[in-house]
Order: sequence, then C-alpha cells, then structure tokens
Amino acid sequence: MTQEETIALFMDNAAKVAAEPIRVADGGAFQKALDDALAEADSIFCPAITEKEKAVQIAAEKRTEDYVSASVCVEEATAAIAETGSLVFSSQGGKPVQAGLLPAQHVAIVSSENIYETLDDYFSAIGASPPTNITLETGPSRTADIELTLTIGVHGPGRLTVIVF
Repeated sequence: MTQEETIALFMDNAAKVAAEPIRVADGGAFQKALDDALAEADSIFCPAITEKEKAVQIAAEKRTEDYVSASVCVEEATAAIAETGSLVFSSQGGKPVQAGLLPAQHVAIVSSENIYETLDDYFSAIGASPPTNITLETGPSRTADIELTLTIGVHGPGRLTVIVF
C-alpha cells in the first residue's frame, strides 16, 4: 500500500468512527481548518511543544495553560493507524497524554508521514525503546449502558477533529 493509500484509508476509517478528518495541503488551509474547528471554543489548550503545535494561532483571550479547565485541546498526535482510524499519543518530549482526553473537544494534528497502515507497523517503526506512556484514541468518547443506549462524550471528548497535514 502506498502512503497516499494509507492516508486515504485512515481518513475513511476515522470518519467511520465519528471523527471529523480534514486533509490540508499548506499552512493557510491548516489555519483555516483550525479556525473552523475552534470557532465556538472559549478556552483552548495547546502545549506548543512540536513545530506544528507552535504554528497554531489562537487568540490570546482564548488560550489557556491549564488543560484541565480547557474546553478544547489542540495537539499533534505522535502517529495515526489507518486500519482503525486511531490516533496515537505518547509522553515522549514531556507531552501530557491526558490533555486531549479531558476537554469536550479534541483537535488532533497528524503529520501525513506519521500515518501507519497497522498498529504493528507503528510499533515496528519505534523499535525497542517505546515511550513510557502511549494512548490510543479512536473517535469521540462513547459508552453504552446495560440497555445499550449509546452516549457520546461522557468519559472524554464528545467531538474529535483530525487535521492531516
């Protein structure tokens, strides 16, 4: 499978699990996708650790340094898995892996070169020294009670936007 086919498979599978995947080709389209995703946000956390996170432009009055009280978290995913539409987040570089799991909305940035066909491919790529913590996120948070009534966003973000750049 080519990288373009892997990206297309990821986009399809992310949409199937109720994420909102968006593919952008340049910095202008990236910021437009962010602006659209953050239009209704009132407090936004972005760790600004990676280069793509540093490129995120957020109005000063909306930016917060406290992800616990943020309504939205914008962060770069370590990787993505095409076969499941999942995102991979790791603690590597001091990133708080729980930051994207607390707010009501999660906006994940994925570098197109970090999309792997399978989870096995990802683990093969990281080799014998995996990060201390790895979190997988597949779509918005959902849970069901004993009567199988599905509820979105109870134990994590109710909305997941994925920007592939």
